[in-house]
Amino acid sequence: MIDDTVHTEPRDDFTRSDPKWQSLGLLIAIVAFVGVLTAPTPTGLSPAAHRLAATTLLMAVLWVSQAVPIAATSLIPLAAYPLLGIQAAGDVSRSYMNANIFLFFGGFIIALGIERWDLHRRIALHVVSTIGSSPRLIVLGFMLATAFLSMWISNTATTMLMLPIAIALLGTLGETGTPPDGDAAALDRQERALSRLGVALMLGIAYSASSGGLATLVGTPTNIAFMGQWRELFPEAPEPSMAEWFVVYVPLTAFMLTAAFFVLTWKLPRRIGSAQIGRSFFGERLRALGRPSAGEWAMLAIFLTTAALWIFRKPIEIQIGGGDGTFTLIKGWSPAYERFLVEKLGTDPSVAQGAIHDSTVAMLMAVLMFVIRMPRTDRRSDPRTDQQSGRRWEPLIDWQTVERGMPWGMLLLFGGGFAMASAFGSSGLSAWLGETLARSLQGASLPVLVVCICLMMTFLTEFTSNVATVSTLLPILAGAAVTLGIDPRLLMIPATVTASCAFMLPIATPPNAIVFASGRVSMGQMVRHGLLLNFVGVALVTAITFALLVPVMGISLGELPGWATMPQTP
Repeated sequence: MIDDTVHTEPRDDFTRSDPKWQSLGLLIAIVAFVGVLTAPTPTGLSPAAHRLAATTLLMAVLWVSQAVPIAATSLIPLAAYPLLGIQAAGDVSRSYMNANIFLFFGGFIIALGIERWDLHRRIALHVVSTIGSSPRLIVLGFMLATAFLSMWISNTATTMLMLPIAIALLGTLGETGTPPDGDAAALDRQERALSRLGVALMLGIAYSASSGGLATLVGTPTNIAFMGQWRELFPEAPEPSMAEWFVVYVPLTAFMLTAAFFVLTWKLPRRIGSAQIGRSFFGERLRALGRPSAGEWAMLAIFLTTAALWIFRKPIEIQIGGGDGTFTLIKGWSPAYERFLVEKLGTDPSVAQGAIHDSTVAMLMAVLMFVIRMPRTDRRSDPRTDQQSGRRWEPLIDWQTVERGMPWGMLLLFGGGFAMASAFGSSGLSAWLGETLARSLQGASLPVLVVCICLMMTFLTEFTSNVATVSTLLPILAGAAVTLGIDPRLLMIPATVTASCAFMLPIATPPNAIVFASGRVSMGQMVRHGLLLNFVGVALVTAITFALLVPVMGISLGELPGWATMPQTP
């Protein structure tokens, strides 16, 4: 058995800013904050909104430069907003503990449980062993496995899972495909072919991790950030469900995977030297895992139940032909449960309406994981643990695993973004910026608006934190949509999605940074492939917006919904 334990942590220079840049960023942030704060208040802008603009600029520069840790920057609203008279301390604090944060929290606990019982590895190996039999199909297998896992598990965790398997495969091909001694030309051809396969595998894993995360609300942090800001900015608006998002963006994931596959593999050879790429490589690793344990079966049941409850929670009705006719794709179980609360339990209808959220499902299943116990065999454990069977009973997840694996900083980043969104609306800053942006876009057609916003988000997030960028710009886009008299979803959702379609630079996304840190992909190779996919992503997101997003979510083009009013300061 070939050792597939490799160093997959990204190098520091790809995940942290240079100290000189950090110092410069801190200086720029302070100067910008003081400069805006002391400047005259623009016409039409309230004093509180003016102070919020200064604080937002401070946070944006600190997020980009990482002069202080991103999570620490996200805590600034808790102190700055009350001290500057922007929002009361209680209002700011509530933004750090809303339903969408618990949706991510519960979903990540489920992901940690899947990893704890090695179910994720078995799923990945089964997918690639079923598909792979040639270099192109090997790449396709890795991409499909990565995309599927990243729909439910964080993109970073999925990339970290798939990378060791890919590197082990490349090592195996290098050993089994060595040409006869003295055949220098054949050896050179093999090395070049293996290098091309390595680039395709590495970038395929990174790109499919990002693309797969688009398909679900929990697949990527930017989607969670959007949901939280949507509730803060438009509390009376209908909230996109897991099922609606899935119906709209699974096709986008499929198209992005197809485009990435052809971009990465069109020059791949049919074989690598004398190596025959078959299923034995993956079959060997599947056999090494042994039969699925009871814990794996239990986590699979948890995983499938959670996915089903998310997908079938809310009804999906698709408008037909833009008229009054609708087609019910999914009836949904939450309306029936709300009726049960009212009719059988006597719950107040105002409480029952909207009582169930996707976070309810996530937290219910997460709590069950702490309760359900399964036998676990640990070869490294003390044999005295169980003299008869060598097994011990463990919960599907324990708090020590959650403490070690939970990205607490990401939760704070969400909270900071949600607090910013709430303050943007209540202070009037979002409306003022929206009016300014709307004046510059006045007269542009809806497709042109969407394309411009997608281009801006795609290339901006090549250099900045995706979540931080979304947190900063979504309130501005919301205000612009209201001023232009169009449904805010037409601008906010495409902007959110394209924030995850940055494929060009290592610093753009964690998956890019991880595969670049493997040393098997050069900067030039990532830029060449990623630049093309950036433009493909913009085109596909724009097409999906009008072909699927509009009919599935019942968006009326060129019409401002009744709930789309930005909250203003009295």
